Amino acid sequence: MIVKFVAYFLTDSSAIFTDAAESIVNVVASGFAFYSIYLSAQPKDENHPYGHGKVEFFSVFLEGGLIFIAGAIILAKACYNVFFPAEITHLEQGIYLIGITSVINFAVGFYIMKRGRALGSITLMADGKHLQVDAYSTIGLILGLLLMRLTGFLWIDVVISIVLGLFILFNGYKLLRQSIGGLMDESDTALVQDVVEILERNRKNDWIDVHNLRVQRYGNELHVDCHLTLPRYFDLIRVHDEISAVDKIVNKEMSVRTEFFVHADPCLPQCCQYCQVDDCPVRSEQLRERISWDTDNVTRNQKHFLYAIAE
Repeated sequence: MIVKFVAYFLTDSSAIFTDAAESIVNVVASGFAFYSIYLSAQPKDENHPYGHGKVEFFSVFLEGGLIFIAGAIILAKACYNVFFPAEITHLEQGIYLIGITSVINFAVGFYIMKRGRALGSITLMADGKHLQVDAYSTIGLILGLLLMRLTGFLWIDVVISIVLGLFILFNGYKLLRQSIGGLMDESDTALVQDVVEILERNRKNDWIDVHNLRVQRYGNELHVDCHLTLPRYFDLIRVHDEISAVDKIVNKEMSVRTEFFVHADPCLPQCCQYCQVDDCPVRSEQLRERISWDTDNVTRNQKHFLYAIAE
């Protein structure tokens, strides 16, 4: 941030000011991200039985809001310079300085995103992405300034500033949208798909169907609940063992810690048509078809035979 402002004071370029102003957001947002990651790592307590992970959504919201505000300020400054253009000086030195910052931002952003994916942290992912976006916008800025230097058209500086301001506004909106979706427990299609694929790949014949599956993210943990249909003649110990098996399989194959809440349903005679249990003592009809589990039938709040009838 300091280097970019030095470049701005050297050149008095509106476009470089755009880049420097966004760096203020980087510093403030990263500070809050640091605190939110510390807080989300705290263990569950009496007041927070699901942990503190949702603070990460507030961090992303703050970062998106600051980016959006920075974009608005940048656009306002660019519009001002349309009517009151500033003389640009020491352009070559300014380009060198912001070029150095783009390399550093991209490298740090790449590392943070890599760690964010490994740890399942949306705060790290958002912060790393923001730094990489900042690096991309700086590269675009440099290309535009070089074009202005070659052509001598000073208005290019203002055009670059407006384009980057709109680009920054759009990225701020995306982060705001992501954080609000998380706070509203919006379904994460990719996460649900991952869980369903794991269950389908490891399903046992005794697991007659899975339905009403829901996935929520709390920081670096997932909370999954579903209904599991089991043979109605299983005793409580056998039901517990089957539910524990589902929990262990998902936790083993998911990249983040997953807490499972499973409601066990007894099978009904109508389930026999797709039940694959061998030597079932209560079967009323033969197996007709094997129903593959997918996000459509597993997320519905009804057994598969009801789903088939509805279709």
